[in-house]
Amino acid sequence: MESLDLRMPDAPAPRPAARPARLWRPRRVLVTPAALDHAHGRAMLARLEGQGLPVERLPANRLTGLRGADPRRAYAEAKATLALVVAPPTKLRLQPIPPSADWRFDLAEGCPAHCQYCYLAGSLSGPPVTRVYANLDAILGNLASYAGHGAVTSASEARAGEGTTFEASCYTDPLGIEHLTGSLGAAIRHFGAWDAPVQLRVTTKFAAVEPLLGLPHNRRTRLRFSVNAAKAARYEGGTAPLPERLAAMGAAARVGYPVGLTIAPILAFEGWREGYAALIADAARALAGVPDLDLTAELITHRFTPGSKAVLEGWYPGSDLPMEEAARSRKLTKFGGVKYVFPRDLMAEMRGTLTALLARDLPAARVLYWT
Repeated sequence: MESLDLRMPDAPAPRPAARPARLWRPRRVLVTPAALDHAHGRAMLARLEGQGLPVERLPANRLTGLRGADPRRAYAEAKATLALVVAPPTKLRLQPIPPSADWRFDLAEGCPAHCQYCYLAGSLSGPPVTRVYANLDAILGNLASYAGHGAVTSASEARAGEGTTFEASCYTDPLGIEHLTGSLGAAIRHFGAWDAPVQLRVTTKFAAVEPLLGLPHNRRTRLRFSVNAAKAARYEGGTAPLPERLAAMGAAARVGYPVGLTIAPILAFEGWREGYAALIADAARALAGVPDLDLTAELITHRFTPGSKAVLEGWYPGSDLPMEEAARSRKLTKFGGVKYVFPRDLMAEMRGTLTALLARDLPAARVLYWT
């Protein structure tokens, strides 16, 4: 392995000055009639109208007219659109989501960010409108039947302390839309009042945690912050700057939330060793002095499928995100599909470097998995 000076700077960097977090404002808001049959749907509508956003009340429950002859324009318009809808019955049949959690449930589907490596590309059908679910009471009320079951934390001796885990950010970034929905705060209060060994898990690339800091979370919500080395930040359009995410993580940890670093997607850019060393050192400074710190780390390397690559190249035709099949190893997914990952030797070197950095700079961090 190439040698690298991994020493941290002697003096701690100052925390960034507090300033209002960047908030997404959709240019179009669609409201289905069925959404207004639910108290949470009506509350979201009042919140949106109170912010002066352009609201269109639809005559029917289907979202139509979102596709156009120009795919780039259709993409841009969809990414600027928020739709209040009712989650279909299939959303109440939870699916396991290894290696993250026992179960996945959705508060919304779609994300306002413009990440050029977006994991949702190829996974969601149709234009990437952000759909937020009005039937929140049914979604949260459905979770109890899954408590005590699962094959990830519930079946793991190493992670048994987390209880039954529920992942809420598989198909969305709940914090990125929280100022529009209030759904994440409601979920945190629900888990905080749930007297059982359960945990809500959320990942975000945003920083507007202030409304969450005073909630009665009872340490049953783990707020994880998706972060990357500075050289990868240019692939994460529309997200909060990295220093703001790290400061938000520190703020959440200081009011007792379990927190996490989701380092993803790990990229093999020139100088990646130094880049990830700087990232982890910055995270350590953001968490310095937190009492009773409960910290995890999840390490996720970049990968892509032929389908996701085609979608992403259509969405971001000028991107230089490295997705050359010849530089990757071809693997089969558990469903028989094809994905491209880094070669084995490079993966091993990356894993050794990042886990060593975490062990040295953030010894409190439990590395949950590498993938």
